Amino acid sequence: MSATTRQVPVIKVVPEPDDLPEPLPEPAVEDLRLETVLGALSDPLRLRIVRKLLLESEAFDHSCGWFGLDRPKSSLTHHFKALREAGITRQRQYGLERRSHVRVTDLNARFPGLLDLVAAWTPPETP
Repeated sequence: MSATTRQVPVIKVVPEPDDLPEPLPEPAVEDLRLETVLGALSDPLRLRIVRKLLLESEAFDHSCGWFGLDRPKSSLTHHFKALREAGITRQRQYGLERRSHVRVTDLNARFPGLLDLVAAWTPPETP
């Protein structure tokens, strides 16, 4: 019987550019709570959003349109707000657009290994 080895996905961390707008309100690192983070990640769409940011980021932060999600804007706004308020993502306002990225350093400091589990998760096939 041969052992199957699964490759561990590499989390992309894009360096923070200069002159960023201030982030929207979010919990401080010491206020991040595991039950809140896990509650936000329990939604499959939010889990997909975080996983895509971790593995496929092309820039420091991304607008909602980058994800290619076929959902009403109000629904996406709700999901991105839930991720920010849980402390998983950081959002900044660029004119009329909000862009998000995962708080990798903060989450790894508070909950070591959690983001590795999210990155290693295999989403079910969507019909």
